[in-house]
Amino acid sequence: MNRKSMESNGESHSRSGSFRVGFGLGPNEAKVHTVVELGSVDYTHTTTTCLLLDDDDDVGEEREKEQKKPLTNSLSPRQMKSLVALCDTLLPSINNNSNNVCGSDDDESVANFYKTSASMAGTPEHLGILISEKLRHPSTWLLLLSLWLLSTWFGTFILCGMLSLSTKFPFFHSYPELSLLKQQKVMQSWSLSYLRPLRMLFRTIKLLTLLVFFTQLDEAEDNPSWKAINYCGPDPEFKSQLKNHFFTKERGQEEKEDEDYDDGTEDVRGPLYKGLIYINYPRDIITDSLRRVGFSVSATPKKTKASSLSSPSLVIQCDAVVVGSGSGGGVVAGVLANAGYKVLVLEKGSYSARNNLSLLEGPSMDQMYLSNGLVATKDMSVLILAGSTVGGGSAINWSASIRTPQHVCKEWCDGHELELFESKLYKEALDVVCEKMGVQSEIDDEGFNNAVLRRGCLEMGYPVCDIPRNASSDHYCGWCCMGCKDGRKKGTLETWLVDLVKSGNGAIIPSCEAIQVLHKKKKGRDRKIARGVAFAIEYKGKRDICVVESKVTVVACGALSTPALLKRSGLKNENIGRNLHLHPVAMAWGYFPDSLSPELWPEKHKKSYEGGIMTAMSTVVAQFDKSGYGAVIQTPALHPGMFSILMPWTSGKDIKDRMRKFSRTAHVFALARDQGSGTVNSPSHISYQLKDVDKENLKIGLEKVLRILAAAGAEEIGTHNNKGRSINVKQHIKWEAARWVPTQGNQL
Repeated sequence: MNRKSMESNGESHSRSGSFRVGFGLGPNEAKVHTVVELGSVDYTHTTTTCLLLDDDDDVGEEREKEQKKPLTNSLSPRQMKSLVALCDTLLPSINNNSNNVCGSDDDESVANFYKTSASMAGTPEHLGILISEKLRHPSTWLLLLSLWLLSTWFGTFILCGMLSLSTKFPFFHSYPELSLLKQQKVMQSWSLSYLRPLRMLFRTIKLLTLLVFFTQLDEAEDNPSWKAINYCGPDPEFKSQLKNHFFTKERGQEEKEDEDYDDGTEDVRGPLYKGLIYINYPRDIITDSLRRVGFSVSATPKKTKASSLSSPSLVIQCDAVVVGSGSGGGVVAGVLANAGYKVLVLEKGSYSARNNLSLLEGPSMDQMYLSNGLVATKDMSVLILAGSTVGGGSAINWSASIRTPQHVCKEWCDGHELELFESKLYKEALDVVCEKMGVQSEIDDEGFNNAVLRRGCLEMGYPVCDIPRNASSDHYCGWCCMGCKDGRKKGTLETWLVDLVKSGNGAIIPSCEAIQVLHKKKKGRDRKIARGVAFAIEYKGKRDICVVESKVTVVACGALSTPALLKRSGLKNENIGRNLHLHPVAMAWGYFPDSLSPELWPEKHKKSYEGGIMTAMSTVVAQFDKSGYGAVIQTPALHPGMFSILMPWTSGKDIKDRMRKFSRTAHVFALARDQGSGTVNSPSHISYQLKDVDKENLKIGLEKVLRILAAAGAEEIGTHNNKGRSINVKQHIKWEAARWVPTQGNQL
């Protein structure tokens, strides 16, 4: 994944961080932590036609059928029985009439929310398919083994210990046979265990179950739990926008059917539609489309033998091939195409026009994120959200566009002899990038989380500033992590890639995977030089190999995917895949109850998931003028799925109570510039380790975050400690953050 961080990228960029749910601070604490990094994210829904191609209904239908492969659940009956029991342990059916946590007006929806267990909602079936078809992790076998063991009495005894025993015959019981009380005690023991495999099992089951439960959809694209937690689903303005667009289109169809109206076409197919080439169309159509842009193309005659590197089905010749379309590849491609070079962009993800976005958390993760959003380190301590879309991370990031800080430029220049970063040329480049992206700091109306951060800082006397963003001052959108509905967030798919298409010198091939950089020896040079890229697509149910021959080859497919591509290409440099920095985050939350009081703040109409994602920032512990390795304080984008997996789980009722507070719970985090680092061999083989100094910086930052939340007026504050500890601020007037933070143990 191509990280967009203030020290890892030379350009002005949009950056989000990583969510750290916890690791041990003290020697006696169980080290349980999860980091979620939102960096370079790629996605889009697939459009079924493209104006570069013939608008053939039969071809479009054939292509659509190819892409809709049935998903199957390969778990055995024994494994499914255990999975159902585990899901219902986390989210059981609760009959309790005193669940009026937030004073909801809809008592029926709240009652149904508590009464609905995971199995009643069909979550285990969805989860079985996810594990079978989408989970790609080296320890998946351990999860499958655990599910089988828990279906047996001896396996349950191994994993659950004395809790699996009873005083009555047969004395030993399998996990599904245990009472709910015992099952929840088992789950609690796993979450705090000193044995890493048990902590991994708890984190995995909790993450998958809660994520699926709060993001799964019914036929109406709704989730029954959303009403109870006061979540509206997709942006209401976006839904209204779509309704009006298609109503107008249908109403005026007869008048416009013979007209060429570019505005309507762009709304539906997006600003890049003329530059998209779907390579899994029939070969003659693809060849004509590529030649129309100016590429030289040769197709191998039809044969029964599968294509290969030595015998590809297509050979495309161009001036430059760019792998990746994000903040690196997208910029390079646009600049080269504008300069008159023939440029071909290869993108693993697909493309979605603004009106083809779903703004639904589950489908967006499924379609926009690498491996459906299920990328994790080997030990499952770090969960990374990486992208797979045209536009890369710039399509789904949180809009923050922060120039490389001066102390970072100085460190790179003095410590690494990279004089470019303190040069006039680099500053001019930042100016050009910021102007192109429309970077500005004005805010018309601040959202819930950022308003809390700003007020808390002002009350505490901490410095707080406006975050430069590549969006307009009135861009009040909390769904930009799922794509920008109106294109006002200026990522590469709204800027440089548009330049590429308008120049007539480039094209983008979405939904293809670069498998190898091709190289050759050149006379008079010791090193080999790149001569192009081989990529694979799915065509008529088979893997098809194509080759791009180019004068220039640019690999910019992110920090998670680039190392694997380079290694597959035969590069041997030992530094490939090393020095992976994630900008870890320690997060805290504050609950601001809803009420009828006219003095209610934040205002009643404001919700935690709405508004600009990042507009305020504090540098109170950043240490910019000292070591440069401190932490900045910012806010995240959290919709129900991500919110649920971050919040502590101590019981089924407790997590549902917490979810009922969702819309009025603010989250603020401390993001560290980490000195520790990791390695990546492929998206499924990643390791990461923090240094003690990073943990200390996060702990100091977390203390400030808690003070900010309390000063802003939160009634209750807490962290993501697995024990679920929190403080009622009004009842503990003399609480001391500096003393309380170390007790959180596995939060950091």
